[in-house]
Amino acid sequence: MDGALDTDVIVVGAGPVGLTLTGELRTGGVRTVTLERLTAPTTESRASILHARTMALLAERGVLDRLGPLPGGGSGHFGGIRLDLAAATSGHPFAGQWECPQTRVEAVLQEWVTDLGAEVRRGHAVTGLTRHTDWVEVDVRVPGGRPCRLRAAYLVGCDGERSTVRRLAGYDLAGVDATRQMLRADVTGVDIPDRRLQRLPNGVVTAYRRADGTTRLMVRRHGRHPRAGAGVPDFAEVVTAWAEVTGEDIGHGVPRWLNRFDDTSRQVSRYRLGRILLAGDAAHVQMPIGGQALNLGLQDAINLGGKLTARVTGGAGDEVLDSYHDDRHPVGTRVLTNIRAQALLLFGGPETDALRDTVAELMGIDAVRSHLARMISGLDIQETTPVSDVRTGSGTPAPGDRTNRSASTDRSSTMDRLNGKTALVTGSSRGIGRATAQRLAREGALVAVHYAANEDAALETVTSIESDGGWAFPVRAELGVPGDVHNLFLALEEGLKERTGDTTLDIVVNNAAETAPAGVPPEDITPEQFDRYFAVNARAPFFIVQRASSLLPQGGRIINISSGLTRCANPDQAVYAMTKGAIEQISLHFARHLAPRGITVNTVAPGITDNGSAVFGMPEVVEQMARLSAFNRVGDAGDVADVVTFLATDEARWITGAFIDASGGTLLGQ
Repeated sequence: MDGALDTDVIVVGAGPVGLTLTGELRTGGVRTVTLERLTAPTTESRASILHARTMALLAERGVLDRLGPLPGGGSGHFGGIRLDLAAATSGHPFAGQWECPQTRVEAVLQEWVTDLGAEVRRGHAVTGLTRHTDWVEVDVRVPGGRPCRLRAAYLVGCDGERSTVRRLAGYDLAGVDATRQMLRADVTGVDIPDRRLQRLPNGVVTAYRRADGTTRLMVRRHGRHPRAGAGVPDFAEVVTAWAEVTGEDIGHGVPRWLNRFDDTSRQVSRYRLGRILLAGDAAHVQMPIGGQALNLGLQDAINLGGKLTARVTGGAGDEVLDSYHDDRHPVGTRVLTNIRAQALLLFGGPETDALRDTVAELMGIDAVRSHLARMISGLDIQETTPVSDVRTGSGTPAPGDRTNRSASTDRSSTMDRLNGKTALVTGSSRGIGRATAQRLAREGALVAVHYAANEDAALETVTSIESDGGWAFPVRAELGVPGDVHNLFLALEEGLKERTGDTTLDIVVNNAAETAPAGVPPEDITPEQFDRYFAVNARAPFFIVQRASSLLPQGGRIINISSGLTRCANPDQAVYAMTKGAIEQISLHFARHLAPRGITVNTVAPGITDNGSAVFGMPEVVEQMARLSAFNRVGDAGDVADVVTFLATDEARWITGAFIDASGGTLLGQ
């Protein structure tokens, strides 16, 4: 039947979400047809704020460069209580929030998808759909012509809060109806004070002048309930409400755009029904508080785009589409929840004053501000299967399959146990070091990604962290040479100071090591090789711990990576095992030395672990190695990274001086 399909994917809706999804699919080589009922792009700019995670994702795709320089979007707020997003997310490349009208976003996305060869059909309204086992059939009303019918393998509704696709496909939309509403208008010819969500006795107002001379107004009158089917307000209604709340007359102004919005809070229970999926406001309807709605939708589209590409091109099975729901439904629920909380704080009457005072007091705590800022900015999102993984296939790896499971086995989508912490991971451009850096960043830590020579690999680690909404920066220093630790910490402290304002280092992971080549018996080791192994694997970690101890605060964490080879004999790795035995002694003795400061020092000992080298791409060799594990498989870098991350959290505060066997049971028979 594939030969009879008109396209691989039909995207319904050519707003920012639909265009973003179209671009993602076209980038992956997927045939798409995008249908839009409007004959021309809308002139309405409902949204105007881009948050840090969205900015990073757009930058990764080259779209941010097309948007050009963007002005800052102000400090931000939580429920009308000032929240400096830039300060609370400092260290991220796009800390804060950025102003960009939705019309501009949509125009640039249109240019992007056009350059990618996308087919966007305007004036095409979906009127019906029919499900088949292997495809979806869509009825379309074409302007000035006869209705047509299109067939595609998949259909995605990106057609907004009144989604036709959602209705025709039979999705349920659970939640609560509106109890509050605001009037919104863009007006020229008025001169009124700028206000940001100002609470007055009779209601709440916002006014701010844009660079083009237009003033964006929003007003809510306390006690006014939404009117069913009220539609677009006329300017007289806005003028009356503004006068009732502020006492000011804006009747002489010229309205350029009028709108009303409310606090309806609804979400579909599933983001996928067979071959039909939803993204953006088609999947969730919410009040646009804090500029989160557009960002939520764009991130839906980016998550789905990679996964749908993998499915269409044969890189993954249906389970990858289920993972889209698993990723984005919890995120949508979380955003809708925080928006409802903010609506209560912002629009509640005098009865909420005590609650507002309490929340404002809590927001005086750094950790609270950072937590809320990361939530609003999308920086606390942990997606279970990143796009970079699914485009090359996902699922349960077989022996020899080098899929990185470290990202796909995470069980929480919003983890921040290390929020506000800083970490150094040596040797983190690949393997266990890279997986550890990624995992610590997903928990909220700012990570210094150390490398010796491979700058490209280190930057790949940093990019992967930032694309997932984390914070990281590269640090170069060759270990095992004179001045190595000094140079490392000069670069580290400079990077920390630039991003956080001080040089506090909370977590140290000594992972960098030089391994002996396979098949070299101990009698063939030269004195120069012996000295090199000890310089990199033992001397450098000792002085890294020594130097870091002055930067570590109360409750700091040091995790040293050893090896299962210290517990079993392998003559070809004798010198390497000796250096790792030294690492274990560093942990043991520094654990006692630093315990009075609440600093824990522990050793993690991996077994055979896929570090990306060529041997792990040889199924017959991997099968032999897998037999050494009690679980009958080779370890993945993520298996070890999860253990290291646990030791870095507060949950491990009562563990110090420990040798943690992370060999998958390889040592059980030793």
